[in-house]
Amino acid sequence: MKSLFGENLRYDLKASLVVFLVALPLCLGIAIASGAPPISGLIAGIVGGIVIGSFSKSHVSVSGPAAGLTVIVLDSISSLGTFELFLGALVVAGLIQFSLGLAKAGILGYYFPHSVIKGMLTAIGLILILKQIPHALGYDKDYLGDLAFKQMDDQNTFTEIYNAFLYNNPGAIPVVLVALGILIFFERPRIKSHRILGVVPGALWAVVSGIVINALYSKIKPEWELVDEHLVTIPDLDSFSELPSLLTFPDFGLIADPAFWIVAVTLAVIGSIETLLSIEAGDKMDPYKRITPASKELVAQGVGNTLSGLIGGLPITAVIVRTSANIASGARTKLSAIFHGILLMVLVLSIPELLNQIPLSCLAAVLFLVGYKLAKPSIFVHEYEKGINQFLPFIFTVIAILFTDLLVGIGIGMIVGLFFVIKTNFQKAILVTELNGNYLVKLQKDVSFLNKAPLMRELAQIPPGSNVILNGSKARFIDHDIQEVLNDFISSAHTKDISITIEGYSYQLREAL
Repeated sequence: MKSLFGENLRYDLKASLVVFLVALPLCLGIAIASGAPPISGLIAGIVGGIVIGSFSKSHVSVSGPAAGLTVIVLDSISSLGTFELFLGALVVAGLIQFSLGLAKAGILGYYFPHSVIKGMLTAIGLILILKQIPHALGYDKDYLGDLAFKQMDDQNTFTEIYNAFLYNNPGAIPVVLVALGILIFFERPRIKSHRILGVVPGALWAVVSGIVINALYSKIKPEWELVDEHLVTIPDLDSFSELPSLLTFPDFGLIADPAFWIVAVTLAVIGSIETLLSIEAGDKMDPYKRITPASKELVAQGVGNTLSGLIGGLPITAVIVRTSANIASGARTKLSAIFHGILLMVLVLSIPELLNQIPLSCLAAVLFLVGYKLAKPSIFVHEYEKGINQFLPFIFTVIAILFTDLLVGIGIGMIVGLFFVIKTNFQKAILVTELNGNYLVKLQKDVSFLNKAPLMRELAQIPPGSNVILNGSKARFIDHDIQEVLNDFISSAHTKDISITIEGYSYQLREAL
């Protein structure tokens, strides 16, 4: 294991730096949108990186505060009355999640269809691109990590873009263009593999360029300078010694109240679902195709959420945006996730003044590139080539997530996917072929009551005077409702002058017939 980490260390360090740059504004923005202290988002990011990263068996996933939980957190703090009571519920949620992992509940994660997971990743990529357009134009009214279509300020994704074009900040545009140029340059294989230029990731150079350009504005074009809401804003932390005073501790005073348990169970269940989705998606993107033990991941998340609640952090899940950035930046082991947590802890305390000079438009460029890698046009072509049964669940998931949010969109994608699974099962369970008035009705695999309607339809279309072979030699199970349909067809066959031959049915069905 040591040799593995040593061999991959330089890749993981580079990736961790990119993930840190993506995670920093997301942690702060999600905390503010959740109605929680900004420091709570940073605590969750640190715990997600260091603690969950250490316990997790995933090689590439990154955990931290999730944008998908902002509304739940906001409502929960309001319903319980204080942030401290919410933290108490989060501690209990972490213990529930830990128990779910021990009970092997993570197996549910293996039942998400590939087309739906692929649709989720593509939708996230498109959302990242759309959501970064306002930040790229210097319209920073919404927080950087928002992924929902309808926003907290009663705007939506498209009205926000429209407003951004109307009320853009001209100083942001050169910053994002230069940053994008640098990122694209560093994506070239010759540059990435260069022994000198390839050492530092392009994202860091892009961020440095943004800070330098904005500093030049203050000298040569002050009206273009990006300040206040256009920059990363880290809470005032002077030293490591002050950190304990910034922690908030949980209150369990309402533990006997049903409302307390509703919040705890909701956080545990929704957090677990989002984690399982992100883990499955991360494994799909992993170039080495390693599989994460889902139940063990729930145990790790339970440990992380319990600790986060104990010291004043937000709920944590495995998060797809940071995971995508991690994989796209070349991460090879979970050390990249752990290092990003260490960077959050150390750099936020040691150089907050410098970090507070990073323009959000510069970070938008980094997320543009992550989004493009998730939603390249070739992905749509590839999914279309798989056939309609795969493409429709994929595209429905993409559209649903774009116009709702992650969990609702996944639910819609699952329903569409289930429809095609049932449709395919109908087609495979009953096979009807015809040659010169001779019909073969073949029952295959398990024939359940779900196949009753298509079987009745097929039998009703057989014309009078036909010869019919009913073959069930490959059917492992024939439901009673199916037997009744066959019995009715056989008993009425003489009225249509239909000749029937029975092959391969079990003794029980022969007796019934």
